[in-house]
Amino acid sequence: MTELSLQERYAPHNACFGCGPANAKGLRIRSFQKDNEVVATWQPEPHHEAFPGMLNGGIIGSLLDCHSNWTAAAHLMQKNALDSPPCTVTAEYAIKLLRPTPTAGPILLKARVVDSTDDRANIEATLEANGKVCATCRGLFVAVKPGHPAYHRW
Repeated sequence: MTELSLQERYAPHNACFGCGPANAKGLRIRSFQKDNEVVATWQPEPHHEAFPGMLNGGIIGSLLDCHSNWTAAAHLMQKNALDSPPCTVTAEYAIKLLRPTPTAGPILLKARVVDSTDDRANIEATLEANGKVCATCRGLFVAVKPGHPAYHRW
């Protein structure tokens, strides 16, 4: 039996394009807590390409956004001693595309918390291919409260 990802464990019915296990046409990233970071390995397909052999920038943004969001949610769950992660949303994020991202092999995502309060976390993340960092992300992710459209979406 394989280990359940954060998404599969806490949001199995989530249909998010980037991270929803229930979205058969989505990216379906699987994020795992490992020591002081959250990691994921994802395999691109030809329909994710901007041009032959290179990953589309929008897909890169989605991968880093969703992976960072789950990093924040898992951190806030632990920080606040909750049984499940709070529903978090992206308040802001910035992506730096450092080099073209080849699609011939797996993509490695790594994210870590830079700082946090009780309801928000700043995250730094990287996207690697062939052992090289191809993109970076820095973002702020916030736990939402009742009345927000994303509240209880998981």
